[in-house]
Amino acid sequence: MTETTLPTDTAAAIDLLNTASTVTVLCHVQPDADTIGSGLALAMALERRGKSVQVAFSAPADLPESMGDLPGLRFLAAPHEVRQEVDLVVTVDCGSRGRLGALSDRLDFAPHTLVIDHHRSNTEYGTAHLIDAAAESTTAVIATLFDAWTVEIDADIAHCLFAGLVTDTGSFRWVRPGSHALAERLLATGIDGAAIARRLLDTHPFAWLPMLGSVLGSARLVQDAAGGQGLVYAVIETADSRGLRSEEIESVVDIVRTTAEAEVAAVFKEVESGWSVSLRAKSTVDVSLVATALGGGGHRFSAGYTATGEIGTNIAALVAALG
Repeated sequence: MTETTLPTDTAAAIDLLNTASTVTVLCHVQPDADTIGSGLALAMALERRGKSVQVAFSAPADLPESMGDLPGLRFLAAPHEVRQEVDLVVTVDCGSRGRLGALSDRLDFAPHTLVIDHHRSNTEYGTAHLIDAAAESTTAVIATLFDAWTVEIDADIAHCLFAGLVTDTGSFRWVRPGSHALAERLLATGIDGAAIARRLLDTHPFAWLPMLGSVLGSARLVQDAAGGQGLVYAVIETADSRGLRSEEIESVVDIVRTTAEAEVAAVFKEVESGWSVSLRAKSTVDVSLVATALGGGGHRFSAGYTATGEIGTNIAALVAALG
């Protein structure tokens, strides 16, 4: 495929990446494997093209431990180390400017900003956008970009891309045509997919178990919510999560969502500014619309938002938004 036959947004993205000499790749706050995997894979590709590149996220202070073996960690820079002026800022897996946290000001100093994402609620806050709402992960969007850009996907890049793919598909529970083909292609580079998935999704400290017991005991079922399809929710207070990693806390929603009587699951996680809320749906409710109405965003069956105030008020607001 030649550049002249590429979709306009892909061609524009490649032109920006080729033209820039200095690039900052920004990931979203509370980073997951899709945003970090996308950022590191893109950084490796850029370095091979002779670019000076940094990858960063603004919070928390440390990368989640489960991502500690991803290739390309040398590109990660602390927020205070991120250059203020570069030729190009690229954001990955970040649906809105606000999700960049304290690093959002870096968008103001760059002459060009490229947004690469798969959230259909993306607010298109850049000067150029490569957004595929049908893609199962942002790493899948990056893989397609690399093919058009003639970037070789070797084992290091494949490791990062697979990390985002396996987590955003829930170990391939939520897939689309082509998901398994992409996985097979990445695995063919020699990466150990089982080990990657195990570290990202199935490895927790013992303290996770008593936290689960406490939090799941707080779960409540609102059977008439979501038009009678049901809502199940749980609350994680600071005392419950003390000493645990962000990945342990984030994992709770995927346990809560297994409730047979509820179409929608929610977990309210207490944070310094109030509450971080994770939403999941099974098949009929579009939680991205609900999250957007409450100030957040996401995917049709996986979304989130932040809230302030009393927990009871926020639960009532969610029930009202679900209808």
